[in-house]
Amino acid sequence: MMNATPREQLAEQLAEAAAEALRRDLAQQERALLVLSGGSTPVPFFQALAKQELPWERVEVTLADERWVNESDEASNARLVRRHLLQGKAAAASFVVLTTDDETPEQGVEAVTQRIEALTWPASLVVLGMGGDGHTASLFPDSRELELGLTTDAPVLATRTPSQPQPRITLSADRLHQARRHVLHITGDDKRSVLARAMSGDDSRELPIRAFLSCPLAVYWAP
Repeated sequence: MMNATPREQLAEQLAEAAAEALRRDLAQQERALLVLSGGSTPVPFFQALAKQELPWERVEVTLADERWVNESDEASNARLVRRHLLQGKAAAASFVVLTTDDETPEQGVEAVTQRIEALTWPASLVVLGMGGDGHTASLFPDSRELELGLTTDAPVLATRTPSQPQPRITLSADRLHQARRHVLHITGDDKRSVLARAMSGDDSRELPIRAFLSCPLAVYWAP
């Protein structure tokens, strides 16, 4: 990659690792699942992954979490995935969204749970992000559902968080743990500092990313 920025190089490396994980599992099974996170950080990764040669028609894609908004909304993670990953040959992948036409995520949980349980678990790869507050997926430190999200064996839960404008739906920590491989994709010195703080303690209620530090977690970081 000529004159690529460190973040672009990182995205390329992560795309190659994700594609390799999927290929390895697809050599052994008919379908393989990739769980992605939204936000601005993964956009170059999505674009690089879309160019990877894969039997995309055998790949399932879903999200770690989603804002309870219409897919036409700029805040929609599903919109982001469709725009940047499900292009060209990658459009053949099966994409399972986490929203329904219901007014609230609480009303939609049952339908979304059925969709999630029908996917190919364990996932080949879960790509997590992390916020400056140590949240991952929609497991926020100030969410009243955090304890439930960290302890339930239900795959999906609705969350409402004072610091966030929209209600959300998220996979539980238990369901996110059900993967052969876990990656944390972060950029910037501030996120690196948060991760260092997370690694120096063990209270997942303070920094929810800690719930994933006990499983093998490959960290992909660039300045």
